[in-house]
Amino acid sequence: TPNYTIPAQNRPLDPKEYEEIKARYGELRAEAKKQPNGLIYDRSSRSALETSEEERRAEFERRWAIGGTNFIASFNDVMMNTEANEMAAEFVRGKIREIVKDPKTAEILTPHNIIGCKRLCVDTDYWTTYNRDNVDLVDVSKEPVERIVPEGVKAHGKVFEFDALVLATGFDAMTGTLLRMNIRGRDGLPLKDKWAEGPRNYLGLAVAGFPNMFTVTGPGSPSVLANMIPAIEQHVDWIADCLAYLTEKGVGEIEPVEEAESEWMEHVRVVGEASLRSHCDSWYVGANVPGKPRIFMPYIGSVPEYARRCNEAARKGYEGFRLA
Repeated sequence: TPNYTIPAQNRPLDPKEYEEIKARYGELRAEAKKQPNGLIYDRSSRSALETSEEERRAEFERRWAIGGTNFIASFNDVMMNTEANEMAAEFVRGKIREIVKDPKTAEILTPHNIIGCKRLCVDTDYWTTYNRDNVDLVDVSKEPVERIVPEGVKAHGKVFEFDALVLATGFDAMTGTLLRMNIRGRDGLPLKDKWAEGPRNYLGLAVAGFPNMFTVTGPGSPSVLANMIPAIEQHVDWIADCLAYLTEKGVGEIEPVEEAESEWMEHVRVVGEASLRSHCDSWYVGANVPGKPRIFMPYIGSVPEYARRCNEAARKGYEGFRLA
């Protein structure tokens, strides 16, 4: 199905601007860690529902001209309210119809679901590519691929010739890699059995019944809905500090208790319910993998709140964990 994408609006950086940014790396990183998703956005405090059509249009145009995923922050309720979301989505649909010259192609490219439901893309000249004479768009939902042939692909009785074929399949996000490792916990329990009804962990970091195992930017943490660089840094720093503490105390084993794990997963669920992302089909909920339990996996309570909870557990002697 088609997805929404916002122009990156990339440009060469002026050498002076480049040096000014580099000189502020530490300051910028510290500021990023204070932001809800770890990204320094120009976040609006206004509701889309409380602005006039002219004001909304002007703000969407401004964000479009700036480029990047900060478009989703045009108003504070875009990801929380279906009506506000539809306003942002319809603006992008209008841009598609405006840029793509062939109406039939534009319609195939136009998403009709929630903007931000699937990962919001950022592009360079994506929509204009479909105006080129050497580019054809085939809707495989109506003309399914029959098979791969030496010349390329056969679909709907026609052979499409390619020099290269890119396969975008098998994307089992957030849990797939961990489950394919055949990790086993106490009494030989496979992680895939523990997570048969969906991933469960404490603080997005550790799993009850799997001592001394830590996960980084996996389910139950800000992960894919945050800036991955500060998210990974926070996880690795926390784990390193934990290991130093265990070494100092002569502790050889650490794992979450079931009660703490259950409370954390309930908190992740409740926070996630507030977002439109948890109510539509995407790989955030495992909808792209047949048979995968439907659970909204990322933690969206904000990067600072997540870090606070992790640090609070550590400050209290790793509350919620069993140490032995």
